[in-house]
Amino acid sequence: MIKKVLTILVICCTINLNAGDWEKALKITNDGDYFKASKLWSKICDDGEMGGCYNLALLYINGKGVKQNYFKAKELYTKACDGGFMNGCSSLALLYIDGKGVKQNYFKAKELYTKACDGGFMNGCSSLGYLYDKGQGIKQNYFKAKELYTKGCKGSDMFGCYKLGYLYYKGKGVKQNYFKAKELYTKVCDVGNALGCLSLAGLYVLGQGVKQNSFKAKELYGKACDGGIELGCKSYATLNEEGY
Repeated sequence: MIKKVLTILVICCTINLNAGDWEKALKITNDGDYFKASKLWSKICDDGEMGGCYNLALLYINGKGVKQNYFKAKELYTKACDGGFMNGCSSLALLYIDGKGVKQNYFKAKELYTKACDGGFMNGCSSLGYLYDKGQGIKQNYFKAKELYTKGCKGSDMFGCYKLGYLYYKGKGVKQNYFKAKELYTKVCDVGNALGCLSLAGLYVLGQGVKQNSFKAKELYGKACDGGIELGCKSYATLNEEGY
């Protein structure tokens, strides 16, 4: 659902924190000196900046500059979440889903995603929609999933846009609509999401919601391949061998 990658937040710090500390921590992190970065993010967190707690948790999740420790990450995400930093609530929910640093608990994840969504963090809405979509810890409800994916997508969360497109493609919770799926996959692909490009390519291959176009499909498979999706590479090669 969410890739565990080191994506340190660049959100501006609060007025209670010296902005210089935040900028210095970002630079040190981007330079790859994770040990020194962990010390500075820890200081920023202790100073009451919840974004600093969140970034330190990311280092513990990835084992960068510190020994990988999901329990410590859980503590930091909890602090961030309790401090009103909604990204922390959403990331904490993922730990409960994966059962890392905590006992697996989908009901707790639902609570946290709901809090994040209500707090304006759109990926929290989309992730909550995913729980309803898959029936994880709650009764499966495609209509509720559609509602939450739509909210996330309108808030520019591409995970929500992609999953909403898939609901339209399959006709789950909505009337099947290949054209709507095409619009949503295009939106996702246009911001560089390889999975969106892969799914959009499939529509062009089959002529679903668009005029069949193997040349366009090949171009999109190429983008998916460049984004690291092996199926995109294989599909590109196949169309290339067929003369497209």
